[in-house]
Amino acid sequence: MASKSVADKRTITQQMLAAAAAACEDKKGDDIRILALDPSESGLTDYFLICSGSSDRQNVAITDEIELRLKREFATYPNSVEGRRQGEWVLMDYVDFIVHVFSAEKRAFYGLERLRKSATSLTIAELNDEIKSAIASTRAKKQAIPSAKKAAAKKVPAKKVVAKKAASTKKPAKKATKATTKKSK
Repeated sequence: MASKSVADKRTITQQMLAAAAAACEDKKGDDIRILALDPSESGLTDYFLICSGSSDRQNVAITDEIELRLKREFATYPNSVEGRRQGEWVLMDYVDFIVHVFSAEKRAFYGLERLRKSATSLTIAELNDEIKSAIASTRAKKQAIPSAKKAAAKKVPAKKVVAKKAASTKKPAKKATKATTKKSK
């Protein structure tokens, strides 16, 4: 199986992130934010998905929905989950992105958005636009490849036609020689 390109991997990560954000919305998470982290400062991950719930129980329900949806749609599990038992701050590590589900008090106390000032804040609509443009460019590249193969395939029959023409021109010559030999007898 061929390895996926970096662009394909990034698109899949963004699709997973969008699915996780949709799960947060479905479970009525508050103040959902996506932070695209600066690669020079963060070698750990590419994105943070941050949201808050109104109670510890809701925080656990949000993380359960995210885990279930990503398992169903992408067949992936988080590498680690921290804080699910207490429910005040649940962290889910999906390697390329990390989900933080806070209670409102803990979110204000830790202030991850303030700590990551170099990160770019994305809305869900902006993330979906990036996914659509990446998919469109990938499809355009795939459509360009078959047309190049068709052009190469068209060249091969052209050689056969030339070979057939050459063969067909030889045959009448033989017949003509046979006819001339019959006449000469």
